[in-house]
Amino acid sequence: MAPPPVVDVEYRKEIEKARRDLRAVISSKNCAPIMLRLAWHDAGTFDVKTKIGGPNGSIRNKEELNHAANSGLKFSIDLCEIVKAKHPKITYADLYQLAGVVAVEVTGGPTIEFVPGRKDSLVSPREGNLPDAKQGTEHLREIFYRMGLSDKDIVALSGAHTLGRAHQERSGFEGPWTKEPLKFDNTYFVELLEGEKKGLLKLPTDNTLLHDPAFRGYVELYAKDEDAFFRDYTVSHKKLSELGCFAPTSNKADSNGFLVHSAFGVAVTAAVVILSYCFEVSRKKM
Repeated sequence: MAPPPVVDVEYRKEIEKARRDLRAVISSKNCAPIMLRLAWHDAGTFDVKTKIGGPNGSIRNKEELNHAANSGLKFSIDLCEIVKAKHPKITYADLYQLAGVVAVEVTGGPTIEFVPGRKDSLVSPREGNLPDAKQGTEHLREIFYRMGLSDKDIVALSGAHTLGRAHQERSGFEGPWTKEPLKFDNTYFVELLEGEKKGLLKLPTDNTLLHDPAFRGYVELYAKDEDAFFRDYTVSHKKLSELGCFAPTSNKADSNGFLVHSAFGVAVTAAVVILSYCFEVSRKKM
């Protein structure tokens, strides 16, 4: 695994430039759903016990990209390469997760805090770590609990199916989950409760959210309260995007809302505060 990037002021500037470039690419190509899928599939291989997998950019490796669950994702990886060429300092791991955050935002979803600093890896996990849409409750819990996620996370993250559609050649299923597959809202849950509709997709993993009492409670909440869905989705998405990346002691927010990952980060933050103070003092003397 490559060493982590130095998350200094310059790196943060590159992240913001890449964010703007991703916004332009995603908007022009209408590719938010597959960019979000890329971010999730890179992150969703994490094992909380072994610390193997997670959002480390390994999905770009041919071996992992050829896993059945990743069918079609080369398109999104190629689009990310356009942005990577302009911002080579940024790790693939950060770039793919930033793409997922931007995909949600440009389609009307919530703003998700993005914390940079992920390491790239050339080691791919074994195949079979991602959810299988043909299975049910026990499978969903097995997959998400392995990542260290909860029942609430399972349902909130499932709500992102409000974006996009399934493709027969990729998953064996065909069709969108909602009538507006490029709009991020709580329609997925509304449609789920309303039952089967012509032209709209319901996967076995979607239907299991209705049949399990713990899952259904969240489905009903999110269907009637979009703010609650956005709030919980934001937490779950951020959690998924950071699995295994940052030590717990490093996840402390500084006074500007950034997370500090090292002594260097603390020094940078202190310098920013001091410069801001000096500027305010000099301004008052004018």
